[in-house]
Amino acid sequence: MHPAATCGHWIGGERRYCLAADHVRPYLPGPRCPAHTPAALVGRADAPSVTNDWTSTMPDHVPTLPAALALAAEGYPVFLLGRSKRPVANCALCPKAETDPARAHDPEACDHLTCHGFYAATRDPDRITAMHQRVPGGLLAIRTGRICDLCVIDIDPRNGGTIDRALMPATRAVRTGSGGWHLYYRHPGGTLAAKLRDHPGVDIKADGGYIVAPPSIHPATRELYRPIGDRPVIEMPRALVELSRPVEPAPTATPAGTVTPLHRGEGISAPAALLAANLAAIANAPEGTRRNTIYGAARGVARMVAAGAITPADAHAALYHAGRAAGQTDRDTRAAITGGFRAEAVPTEGLAA
Repeated sequence: MHPAATCGHWIGGERRYCLAADHVRPYLPGPRCPAHTPAALVGRADAPSVTNDWTSTMPDHVPTLPAALALAAEGYPVFLLGRSKRPVANCALCPKAETDPARAHDPEACDHLTCHGFYAATRDPDRITAMHQRVPGGLLAIRTGRICDLCVIDIDPRNGGTIDRALMPATRAVRTGSGGWHLYYRHPGGTLAAKLRDHPGVDIKADGGYIVAPPSIHPATRELYRPIGDRPVIEMPRALVELSRPVEPAPTATPAGTVTPLHRGEGISAPAALLAANLAAIANAPEGTRRNTIYGAARGVARMVAAGAITPADAHAALYHAGRAAGQTDRDTRAAITGGFRAEAVPTEGLAA
């Protein structure tokens, strides 16, 4: 089933899309109502319609700006993905820390409109409007996590996922374009796993994640993401929270005193204090800046390794435990440490937390 076509003309003076649904026809710029056809916009008569069969002339996207502004008004930070469900590529001034550590910067503090994936998410109507002008046809997405008190249970039947009604009470829900479901719950706080324990095909989107939102069109199936009902977002029940926690609690940060620096090292007068300061920076980093902080701390500790003030294994272990205790995933923590060590030309082969 194809969605009803609506006029996608942007009315600049009113800062909105037209969205008229009557007598809409396909044109090269997209679906247009009679008042906003390419000919009408330049004062010419439009050619007569020869077809209005939308099953053969399906628009490649529907306007998402109204939905984006409505979500932002509810308090949800939104951004746009490319049409493939992947984040928009960073500009040349925003390299990733792993590829160009010398020029990398804090993605949370970057003011570029579409760089750094979900870090570009915003509630600002002006920035949201500008995003839609910059990325026409992009998929609408919501940044999840404690930043907006949102945790989404992502159920994918293709991988065996099903709604467990005894565990997952009715809440705000979306039918995804691939035939699955997004169940919106309030974030319970603390660290959550990436997958729901004992439930194949069920992922958890929270800190460091995002979900595609209605009325985006799935790039493979061409089906809309559709809201199901109008229920409010509710608290996660205790049983669901328990199954959403990591199997093993995130380890606590290794106290600096348990890692014994070898000696002062070249140019390092107080290695224990320097190590403690780097670990404290990770522990105290605000949400959204922690991976970058781990990377910076890893560069500082790697310099201690290069000076002979601490062994590579002890350095890696201390940084890893600090990163995990700060709520970062195993993958993100390892990537940040590896990037920091490589930037200081310190080998990482054979190191494991």
